[in-house]
Amino acid sequence: MLGERPPPVQHPLDPAARLGPPPPSDRLRGWIVTAVLTLVAGAVRFAGLGYPTDGGTPVFDEKHYVPQAWQMLRNGGVEDNPGYELVVHPPLGKQLIALGEMLFGYDGFGWRAAAALAGTLTVLLVIRVARRLTRSTLLGAIAGVLLICDGLSHVQSRMGMLDAFAAFFVLAAFATLVCDRDDVRARMARVVAEGRIGDTPFGPRLGVRWWRLATGVLLGLGCAVKWSGVYWLAAFAVLAVFWDATARRASGVERPWVGTVRRDLGPALWALALVPVLAYLFSWWGWFRSETAIDRHVVGIDVGTGGPWAFLPDALRSLWYYSGHVLDFHAGLTTAASGMHPWESKPWTWPMGLRPMLYYYASGEGVTGCGGPDCVSAVMLIGTPALWWPALVVLAFALWRTFTRFDWRYGAVLVGYGAGILPWFANIERQMYYFYMAPVAPFLVLATVLLMGEILGPAHAARERRQTGLLVVGLWVGLVVANFLWLWPILVGQPITQDMWNMQLWLPSWRA
Repeated sequence: MLGERPPPVQHPLDPAARLGPPPPSDRLRGWIVTAVLTLVAGAVRFAGLGYPTDGGTPVFDEKHYVPQAWQMLRNGGVEDNPGYELVVHPPLGKQLIALGEMLFGYDGFGWRAAAALAGTLTVLLVIRVARRLTRSTLLGAIAGVLLICDGLSHVQSRMGMLDAFAAFFVLAAFATLVCDRDDVRARMARVVAEGRIGDTPFGPRLGVRWWRLATGVLLGLGCAVKWSGVYWLAAFAVLAVFWDATARRASGVERPWVGTVRRDLGPALWALALVPVLAYLFSWWGWFRSETAIDRHVVGIDVGTGGPWAFLPDALRSLWYYSGHVLDFHAGLTTAASGMHPWESKPWTWPMGLRPMLYYYASGEGVTGCGGPDCVSAVMLIGTPALWWPALVVLAFALWRTFTRFDWRYGAVLVGYGAGILPWFANIERQMYYFYMAPVAPFLVLATVLLMGEILGPAHAARERRQTGLLVVGLWVGLVVANFLWLWPILVGQPITQDMWNMQLWLPSWRA
């Protein structure tokens, strides 16, 4: 991309060339850009983090997770659970919130600090992933700017809720999976260079793959924040096996698919099936060691000691029983059974963010500082329209590139995006909310950056072509930044006049 040397020219029939271009050579500059933008993200995410609160108490769904995290600090890692049916998610996200409360106290800053840190690190990850996908430090930097200026990611990173952690672990798993892809292809390229690719029709054994192992750990931790992480676990596992087969085929292996089954499938099951389960179970350490946690010793009381699963430890059988109650809660959380939530939305509205959510609203005598007599302080979860409204075009282009040019980068990003939205269409009656898109937002950014790379054109393109592309991309990025700055008051609860509040609500669906 702009300002970077093109990769060395290789013969298109050379198997090593088909394994992909090398990573960018400007490693130092890449890390400097990453560090600077991560610091900017931290400053933006942490600015005024303790405001607003509801009279010193949490707002919106913070009211569930923040007290439960505080209980974990007091009770050896488990919630008090006077009404266990409200504990509807695994413990890891609440444990992370508890760390912030332990360090900074039980106030707005304390219960949001961990989420803000996760949101900041997510920006770091999206820079590195975009740079690796595009082989461009410039486009990696643009990805960081876009995610910093995404209103949904910004607000969710400033809430004592679980979704900022889910976004971090999902993107981290995607990052390590892409690293594993590059690592596998580098290993295959060495085998090709050494002339050993034909030693067996199934291709070489690849040894220990640490990046894939890290992917399994991160996916398990994602599931330990929210069960919806299992969607990405399944999607990334399929993607990993597919990449193994295409790497073998590109290397000239005689029987690449059979070779993948014989060489890669077994280790993949270990890394992307067993390891995630172990990581998930590890997050329940407090529950396992507790004598008073809900359903901890249910075997022999509500669960029989015999049966086909009697060989399992009582602790695992108790956890299975407990999880069944949680699953029943989620199954019953439908609009018909629970009523219509005022900020409920359905997945077909999510790609463009047509139904945002109001997390906090205050007006009247208690709100001052707007320069007028009638001030409003509000926090609205809303994706920056300049980034979210072109989403359908961006996704359509990604689909076209995937199925007409077989560009693996677009396909990978679509898998990450689709895993976060498509499963929700299976049960439309369930209550659903726009904040479910928090882990999907980085994939929208990556798809957008890939399209921007096409607009910029290759490094060897004509000067006029490059300048025009740079102008278009610069205007698009500038529009996202300006849009984010316009929305800033309703992303952080800054007091504004009633007229300004009305000007912020662009669509009828943005209102209650």
